[in-house]
Amino acid sequence: MTTHEIEKHPQYDDYDYPTTAPTVQSGHPGHTTKEQDAAIFSLRTQLEQAGYKERLDTLTMLRFLRARKFDVAAAKKMFEDCEKWRKEFGVDDLVRNFEYTEKSKVFEYYPQYYHKTDKASHFDSAILRLLALVDGRPVYIEHLGKIDLPAINKITTDKRMLQNLVVEYEKLADPRLPACSRKSGQLLETCCTVLDLKGVGVTRVPSVYGYLRQTSAVSQNYYPERLGHMYLINAPWGFASVFSVVKGFLDPVTVQKIHVLGSGYQSELLKQVSKENLPEVLGGTCPWQEPEWMKPPKWAQDGAAQPKAEETKPTEAAKPTEVSTAPAPQHGLTGGAEAGAGAGQAPMGA
Repeated sequence: MTTHEIEKHPQYDDYDYPTTAPTVQSGHPGHTTKEQDAAIFSLRTQLEQAGYKERLDTLTMLRFLRARKFDVAAAKKMFEDCEKWRKEFGVDDLVRNFEYTEKSKVFEYYPQYYHKTDKASHFDSAILRLLALVDGRPVYIEHLGKIDLPAINKITTDKRMLQNLVVEYEKLADPRLPACSRKSGQLLETCCTVLDLKGVGVTRVPSVYGYLRQTSAVSQNYYPERLGHMYLINAPWGFASVFSVVKGFLDPVTVQKIHVLGSGYQSELLKQVSKENLPEVLGGTCPWQEPEWMKPPKWAQDGAAQPKAEETKPTEAAKPTEVSTAPAPQHGLTGGAEAGAGAGQAPMGA
């Protein structure tokens, strides 16, 4: 297998960022075999024949194929299930029109945000050598020990939280990851997730476990191959036993990306994320933004927004503050603590 540029499809592949994965991994963009390239052609052709016209670009085809070990039939079913869910859930409408106006209030009881980037390998394919570590994937952080579900339920609903989660996954795909790819000069398709378990006592572990299981279903089934690394830090005593149960619901490839660390997490975490790229609460510095790498996402370039879906209205009891979640060109590369507050991305997913 040799490193090569992906063969771009004239109808579906419209990329304005690098399309070669930074490390040599079989089945990843730029590192495919002839058999894997044939699988891309076969999957796309079968989906076209089934009437699908969107999301048939090469990078997407490869993500679904990798998620199903290049079993074309299994990847086709996964894609079809995903498209059915997108239609039923109204994803395309939500990403354009959803307004999570209660975001700042939810953040008080469930802090979650994007904060700078991790370290990415810069690999020179011409000489087959690792040259340096550069700014890489978006770093997504959640402080699970501060979750107060009763308080959150007075502000918003489970359905709106799930809608926000899905919208943030869409924003991760575009514009966040393309912006990171432009800046690093190499394709980046995944994120680095840090789940802070500080304050999660043994009695609260089951509720956190339930949350992880619920949200991981969305990411694994409908947003495959988006997790680069996950660090569960400040893990309390007994959490490892609970997590051993959680692992049973995850793909083995996903499990390999997850690191469970105690209070002495920094030495291990700093191998992946520079100290200056961590927020102060985790021993780092302040948020930062680099708008020059950001471009409007493709879904925002399709014309005027459609009428808002009925479900985008908050409950009357919420009384939210006005905080816009609509993406704009001036947003930072991955958003800071303020830009990403209440981001709501599901923490798990291969």
